[in-house]
Amino acid sequence: FDNTVEPGSPGRQFQQFPSDAKAYMTLNTSILNYPCPKTPGEISVLRVGSETSCTKDKNRPTCNGPLPGPGPYQVKFLALNDSGPVAETAWSEPITLRTAQPLSNISTAPSNHSAAMIAITSILSILFAILLATLVAMLLCGTEPTCGSSTFSKPEEVRVQRYNTHHVYDQPAARL
Repeated sequence: FDNTVEPGSPGRQFQQFPSDAKAYMTLNTSILNYPCPKTPGEISVLRVGSETSCTKDKNRPTCNGPLPGPGPYQVKFLALNDSGPVAETAWSEPITLRTAQPLSNISTAPSNHSAAMIAITSILSILFAILLATLVAMLLCGTEPTCGSSTFSKPEEVRVQRYNTHHVYDQPAARL
């Protein structure tokens, strides 16, 4: 891999890479497009293969087009200026990309739910709704002084005259 050849130069255009190419150069860009992180802990992400609209555009030789397969791939960053390379990283470990499943292979039917699980979920949902409604009612009634009580009238006061039994005090005491 010749580091002195600029990205997009003849023979290095994205559109002319064979599908079995071991490496290609792309993303000829200014450092202004990748500023340093403003706060510690932030990272800059460069997504390889994210431009799909320029894959056939000959005017974009540095297209960051999709990779032809799952790999494995290795990544290397190379900083260039007008006179050539000024800094570079070592090659990364091999990276194998995950392959997405076709949409037709993804099941949209709810096949993993048994009838018992649906019944239990429904019952628990109803019980939770009742509990929640009771809680709301209790909170609302707690602020109202007359909530939940009916108006009771106080019974009239009853006066009882002194009542003595007629025969208890009239008898003389029994003698033994």
